[in-house]
Amino acid sequence: MPADDISFRPARADDAETVFDITKASIAGLSRGCYSPAQIENWMGERTPRFYEELIAKERMTVCLRNDVVIGFVDAEPGEVTRLFVLPEAAGSGVGKRLLDIGVAQAPIRLEATINAEAFYRRYGFRKMGQGQFSHGLGGEPIEIIHMEL
Repeated sequence: MPADDISFRPARADDAETVFDITKASIAGLSRGCYSPAQIENWMGERTPRFYEELIAKERMTVCLRNDVVIGFVDAEPGEVTRLFVLPEAAGSGVGKRLLDIGVAQAPIRLEATINAEAFYRRYGFRKMGQGQFSHGLGGEPIEIIHMEL
């Protein structure tokens, strides 16, 4: 994926449904083998695009675009990267690292990594601090995560 096709911008309210869809696609496409089908199916719980509208309104989310189409996003708050998702077809292209760079630049140093993403974050320099269950937002079945710190 040529770098000149990629751009970043702050998320806008009209990105909420796209961000919702990217999250669902990323979970379905990248978490198999690490989580049970029931966990994947129930991961989003009662979330709707409205959940993402509220996050976007906090002005901490950045989206990544390829040819003006949103393909991933990062959301961060002081001290923590709270969400980073890319479309499955963008995984391994460097987009996730660039989004993580943006999230870390916003001062986050902790995150909850999914089991399937632990190696990605480890390559970036994060280290495992412990394990637990997903704690952000509305969720369905408990999801095992890795607590990591930069």
